[in-house]
Amino acid sequence: MLYRLRDAGFAGYLVGGAVRDLLVGGHPKDFDVATDATPEQVKQLFRNCRLIGRRFRLAHVVFGSEIIEVATFRANSDDGSGDREMENGRLVRDNVYGTVEDDAVRRDFTANALYYAIEDFSVRDYVGGFEDVQARTLRLIGDPEQRYREDPVRMLRAVRLAAKLDFSIETATAEPIARLASLLSDAAPARLFEEILKLFLSGHAVASFEGLERFGLLAVLLPETAAALASNRSGALRRMLIEGLAGTDRRVANDEPVSPAFLFALLLWPAYCRALMALQAQGVHAEEAQRRAADRVTLHQLNTVALPRRFSLPMQEIWLLQTRFGNRQRKRVMRLLTHPRFRAAFDFLVLRLSASSEHAEDVAFWREAQAQSPEALASALVSAAGNPDEEGGPQGRRRRRRRRRSSAASPE
Repeated sequence: MLYRLRDAGFAGYLVGGAVRDLLVGGHPKDFDVATDATPEQVKQLFRNCRLIGRRFRLAHVVFGSEIIEVATFRANSDDGSGDREMENGRLVRDNVYGTVEDDAVRRDFTANALYYAIEDFSVRDYVGGFEDVQARTLRLIGDPEQRYREDPVRMLRAVRLAAKLDFSIETATAEPIARLASLLSDAAPARLFEEILKLFLSGHAVASFEGLERFGLLAVLLPETAAALASNRSGALRRMLIEGLAGTDRRVANDEPVSPAFLFALLLWPAYCRALMALQAQGVHAEEAQRRAADRVTLHQLNTVALPRRFSLPMQEIWLLQTRFGNRQRKRVMRLLTHPRFRAAFDFLVLRLSASSEHAEDVAFWREAQAQSPEALASALVSAAGNPDEEGGPQGRRRRRRRRRSSAASPE
């Protein structure tokens, strides 16, 4: 691609994260190109190209399953010939083109403003990014407060990149974050949803979470979870959350899939537990309290993050299935084993062991149940009940177990 741009008379560079990652010994997955060709000119050169974006006009060139993003050099100053729009201090459209030097200055972090040139196979650095990468330092280009006000999501990017690269955030870059964290509430909920996936599904979820806590961003991004963690004196909810995120990191490292529904079930579980306990304290019946708590937490979170129903509904199912793990009635056991969310809900139950050992008996039972044939399991359940005609066993025992589990509002 770079050679074709050059042969057509255009400048072209490999830019951004790919160059940065190669310098620190990483393995970049995405490759971006910067050029002085306009998006329309790029489209004329590559038949497998489509133009996207309104805020930033870009060209996507498709090579098999790979997409190379091609951006035209952009400038900070507009002489009136470009297409730039500001709204309440925020940049809502930026299609003002310039030189490679202009382009470097308008990028967010110095580490992302490095350009690899095929002419002499060198890295071009216009803002000191090479030295910052060598020092493993993340530094904003320009005045940090102004850059965050232009685009508050840059605060999340700072935390995410520092976690991903194991970089420290330079003092002047870090200082305004806590003060300006509330600006995130004005960001588009759909964009924040995508940022959460990048924060927690890229293999550095624990470090990202700790960064959000440290810089006061968690209380804006996941406000009810932050409040629940602050009020949970035992720290059990946070232990469970950290253990779950560590498991997510292990799955990503092993190229195993991670469901966004499970991720949000984990991230919002503290909020759900807090809402559930509040409803039960008001005398709301256990099952009704569980449904209302799940709906309440989901609706409140939607004010900040656009959580699609295809993820929010299975998230709620994972929560609501937790109380059913205490039941040993044969028909209910067999029905739960065939539930489409059983495996995710069981994995969540196992995760709860990191917060409280009271779930150990249930985990052991359901782990063994999955290993048995349906016939052997049914026979064992009938034998355990002590009466073949009473699938659930003595009525008194069944009521005791349901009462204990109805308090599954237990934060753990």
